[in-house]
Amino acid sequence: MKRSLLTLAITASLMAVGSAHAQGLSYLGQQIVPTGTPFSGTTVGGFSAIDYDAANARYFAISDDRSGINPARYYTLSLDLTQFQRSATAGSAGVSFNSVTTIQTPEGAAFATNTVDPEGLRYDAARGKLYWSNEGQRSGAGLQNPTVREMNLDGSHVRDFSVPARYNPVGSSGGTAAGDSGIRNNLAFENLAISPDGRTLWTATENALVQDGPAAGVTNGSPTRFLSFDIESGSAGAEYVYNVAPVVLPPAVAGQFATNGLTDFLALNDHQFITIERSFAIGAATPGVSPQGAATGNSIRLFLADTTGATDVSGVDSLTTFDFVPVSKTLLLDLSTLRNDDGSTLALDNIEGITFGPQLGGLPTVILVSDNNFGGTQFTQFIALSVTSPIPEPQTYALLLAGLIGIGCVVRRRLPTR
Repeated sequence: MKRSLLTLAITASLMAVGSAHAQGLSYLGQQIVPTGTPFSGTTVGGFSAIDYDAANARYFAISDDRSGINPARYYTLSLDLTQFQRSATAGSAGVSFNSVTTIQTPEGAAFATNTVDPEGLRYDAARGKLYWSNEGQRSGAGLQNPTVREMNLDGSHVRDFSVPARYNPVGSSGGTAAGDSGIRNNLAFENLAISPDGRTLWTATENALVQDGPAAGVTNGSPTRFLSFDIESGSAGAEYVYNVAPVVLPPAVAGQFATNGLTDFLALNDHQFITIERSFAIGAATPGVSPQGAATGNSIRLFLADTTGATDVSGVDSLTTFDFVPVSKTLLLDLSTLRNDDGSTLALDNIEGITFGPQLGGLPTVILVSDNNFGGTQFTQFIALSVTSPIPEPQTYALLLAGLIGIGCVVRRRLPTR
């Protein structure tokens, strides 16, 4: 799959503003879908990933409902960016749900309750397939291995990618006993990204594997892993360590629940990504007021991550006794700096999904979506950003492409349910 001219332009623009913080991303507006909104016999919500199909002007969004409210599923929807507003009461007129599809087990059935936790989703336009990640489970209800799978658009199973055994939960349900290893509960495969050349699928853990280090807290970060797969063969490839930062703002009462995690990412090329870090703490004094009139406790930041020079740790089962160079990262945008037209701070829900969107006014867009956890005090939020560097004139594309290729040649190639 060849990179589109639009994606080339987005990549160049973001690479140019990588060290300029918010200067290259502008807040276009938001839309808010209330919790409890029904569609086609289902309850809308739990959107932990979103992806854009440019050829059909549609979006795919996966719900992380564990078949508890309705069977595990994904939606297609349309977004009218001209109706997005920089307003705390922006409404939802620009959001239209078009279809809902049940995700099937390898045997062709709907998933039973609490047997799956859908989190990541990417659409492969060249192959006409969807890739999705199941976070797995490590709790008193049992241990479930995390998975990365391919499905047809009708939700039927195609295949599993080969996840290394080091990710599988082993030992106690809490992951705190000696000898425990594998994923932490609700801190596993939240992320999926496809390389622009269509050859590589990436996933990442939200926080560290048990044997790699601690989960993120108020005073410490967490070493997560980027994991690559060859799309043709389904086999695992390179892995890199990405350090998630500590919790941005502490909880109102010391010791209450607080977390920070890598919740999604986008591949710009074979070594650079836009990452979302979503920090949450109970009662944290975050700016902005939700539709329910309270601070949300969420702090959202976008980073430019680069694996250039990072250590490939694919042969390393535990990071605690291994020296490595992590992925580098640079802040692109702290969403707490965004303002509505009346000067109020944009209230942020639990942002977990990111995709490139269409052009608007000649500029490429980035779309974010929140997972409302089906909670009455939360909301499904769509945020539109524009990449403010202009699209190059047609005659400059050749130079742009040559520059990107040159850069590429330098390198080796939930509170629960949040």
